[in-house]
Amino acid sequence: MREPIFVINAGSSSVKFAIYAPGEVIALYRGQVEGIGTAPCLRIVNTKSEIIADRTWPSAGFDHDMATKEILRAGQLLMQGRVSGIGHRVVHGGRSYAAPVRVTPALLDELAKLIPLAPLHQPHNLAPIRTIMAAAPNMPQVVCFDTAFHRTQPHLAQAFGLPRRITDEGVQRYGFHGLSYGYLGSRLRELSPVHAEGRVVIAHLGNGASLCAVKGGRSVASTMGFTAVDGLMMGTRCGALDPGVVLYLLQAHGMDAVAVEDLIYRRSGLLGVSAISSDMRTLRASSEPAAREAIDLFVYRIVREIGSLVAALGGIDAVVFSGGIGEHDAMTRAEVVEECQWLEAVLDPERNAHGHGLISSAASRIAVWVIPTDEERLIARHAAHILRS
Repeated sequence: MREPIFVINAGSSSVKFAIYAPGEVIALYRGQVEGIGTAPCLRIVNTKSEIIADRTWPSAGFDHDMATKEILRAGQLLMQGRVSGIGHRVVHGGRSYAAPVRVTPALLDELAKLIPLAPLHQPHNLAPIRTIMAAAPNMPQVVCFDTAFHRTQPHLAQAFGLPRRITDEGVQRYGFHGLSYGYLGSRLRELSPVHAEGRVVIAHLGNGASLCAVKGGRSVASTMGFTAVDGLMMGTRCGALDPGVVLYLLQAHGMDAVAVEDLIYRRSGLLGVSAISSDMRTLRASSEPAAREAIDLFVYRIVREIGSLVAALGGIDAVVFSGGIGEHDAMTRAEVVEECQWLEAVLDPERNAHGHGLISSAASRIAVWVIPTDEERLIARHAAHILRS
C-alpha cells in the first residue's frame, strides 16, 4: 500500500481529520472543521504547523454532510486524489464489534441501531461515512470503535445487577475512549516497557472524561459504563448518578426522557455546577466560589474513582494523564496527586509545570506520566492493517 490514508474523527460540532503517509504513519496534514451549527470554519496545518488553509462559512445549513464534503475537497487538492482509504472513529461497537472492520451498508445499519447508547456521538460518527459512501462508493472505509479496547475486561467488570433478560439485550458496561487508551498504552510501551506491562491507571481528562485500569496493556475496568455519561463528572455531563435521581426528575419535575437526557448530557458537569462554563481554563480564571466548587468536585470524583480502579488492579505502578485537561492543566494534575496521598506519588514541580513525559520525582513510589493522546494515528494504523489484509 503506497497511498496515504485519510482519517476522519467526527464530533458533535466538529470534524477532525488527518492525512497519514503510508508505512511510517506520519501525519502529513491535520485539520478540522469546527463550529458546525454556529460559526463553521476550516483550518489545515502541515507537518511544520504552518497554516495552509483557513476558511469560514455562514452557519445556516452547514451541517456534518457539508463539512465532510469540504474536507474531502480539501484532501483531494492536497493529495491529488491519491488516497488508499479512509479510517473513522465510531464511539459504539456494541457487543458485536471488538476490532476495526471495513464498512459495508449492512454494517452502517447495525451501528445506527446503537445510536440510543451514544446519542451525542454515534449519529455524528456515522454521518461522514454515509456522505463518503454516496460520493465515492468505491473508496474503502474502515471503522475503529471506542468500545473495542474494553472488550478484554472480565465479565464481572462489564455486568450490571439486573435481570438476565435485560442483560441479554446488551445492557452492560461498555466503556469508551478506547482509541485514546489504546494509543496511550502503545506510547507508554515505547517510553517505559516496564510500566506498560504493569498496573496502570490512565486518566483521559477533557470535556469528556474517564479513567481506565490497564494491566499488561489490557483493559481491566473503566469508569464509563453503558453510556458515555457514566463515571467522572465532565464538561457538561454529570457522571455517575443515582438512578433514583432520574426517577425523581421524572416524577417530581414532570420531565420526560428527552429532557432528562438533555440535562445529564448537556447541562450538568462543570457547566452545571459552576453555572459559568464547561471550560476548565475559564473556571481556573474565575474568582466565583461556584467555579472553585466545580473544580473541586471534578478532582474529588477522579480521586474516588482512582481508588476503585486500583482495587480492580490489585495495586498500581503508574498513572498516565492525557486529554485536554490532563495534558495542559498542571494544577489539576497536582490536585489529583495531592488528594491521592495513599498512592505515595510525588510530582516534580518543574516537570509537572512543563507537562510532558515523566513528571514524578525520584522520591515517588509510582511513576506519573503526561502523554498526549493521538486517536487519529491509531486509527490510521488500524486502517492500514485492514486495507493491507
